[in-house]
Amino acid sequence: TGCFSYYQEAKSSKIMESFKNMVPQQALVIREGEKMQLNAEEVVVGDLVEVKGGDRVPADLRIISSHGCKVDNSSLTGESEPQTRSPDCTHDNPLETRNIAFFSTNCVEGTARGIVVATGDRTVMGRIATLASGLEVGKTPIAIEIEHFIHIITGVAVFLGVSFFVLSLILGYSWLEAVIFLIGIIVANVPEGLLATVTVCLTLTAKRMARKNCLVKNLEAVETLGSTSTICSDKTGTLTQNRMTVAHMWFDNEIHEADTTEDQSGTSFNKSSSTWAALARIAGLCNHAVFQLGQDTILIQRREVVGDASESALLKFTEASFGSVKEMREKNPKVLEIPFNSTNKYQLSIHKNANKEESKYLLVMKGAPERILDRCSTILSQGKEQALDDEIKEAFQNAYIDLGGLGERVLGF
Repeated sequence: TGCFSYYQEAKSSKIMESFKNMVPQQALVIREGEKMQLNAEEVVVGDLVEVKGGDRVPADLRIISSHGCKVDNSSLTGESEPQTRSPDCTHDNPLETRNIAFFSTNCVEGTARGIVVATGDRTVMGRIATLASGLEVGKTPIAIEIEHFIHIITGVAVFLGVSFFVLSLILGYSWLEAVIFLIGIIVANVPEGLLATVTVCLTLTAKRMARKNCLVKNLEAVETLGSTSTICSDKTGTLTQNRMTVAHMWFDNEIHEADTTEDQSGTSFNKSSSTWAALARIAGLCNHAVFQLGQDTILIQRREVVGDASESALLKFTEASFGSVKEMREKNPKVLEIPFNSTNKYQLSIHKNANKEESKYLLVMKGAPERILDRCSTILSQGKEQALDDEIKEAFQNAYIDLGGLGERVLGF
């Protein structure tokens, strides 16, 4: 029974350990003036490291040069928006300043160079991991129940054993026979099959979960999960894949449902409206996300994108529903840009306008719906500009509340 239980636990632990070596993290390090690709564990304090969009930061870095670099700190701070990194010290607290990039965070765009100031357990993430591993692990519900059951069985066994021992002596049996009665009754009450039964039940459940792509590291955790009434968890990248899709749009005073299927075989909306064309143009131009090269044969929804989750969703949706975003950007080259920040809550860019019937330059803007509404005096409806009156503003707010109530991130254009 003990060997069977050990085998099941060891198999799960071995699989978990194997994950660590599947894809070793690489770092681009500059040593003695030469660039070299190293495994992240070989990076040492003082190394000059170069990171670019899509890379994972291999250690805590002090940024010395940056070109539009933004990092995703969601794994460390829960901050969903990418944070700008620059050589300037903006805060006395290392966790708040912009000139520090933290180990295990992802660079979503731009490039940067930095000097390694901490590695391994001395990094901010490493210190958090050390604190987490130092927590005292309590007993699982099934362990508490089994222990309680064993105490009851032990009490019953000892009581019966002693009772029969005394009765045996009273009835005239020799002390040796009475002791045999005592030992036999106590042993008879020991549930030898309990461990095997519990292990088999938990193993069967663990195998059922494995078929649903859920690996159980500790068998007792299966029962613990079944006893859980409330789970407090980070959402982005934990409960979800940090992949967003465009689900609904509001234009022409109507909420339209977008096609969220990979092969675009689901619900379709009216694409003949000139309002939709204007919306798609803004979604494509006021957007930093780009497809990685060499993916022309892959379905649009499955393509790898360099950029944050929101802009990646807009890029894929516009590419699938409107046409090539790359051609659109080539026809309307960018002249000037105000990047998104948490203070303004909007992103703005100015492009040369390919449409000769309109003005020479085109200003496109996206951001928090209330910020966009405050800066507008007209709205495009059925292809025509209309003054923003109270009725339209109320319809806008109602659509905003309805979509927000569905748990969706709502953007204004």
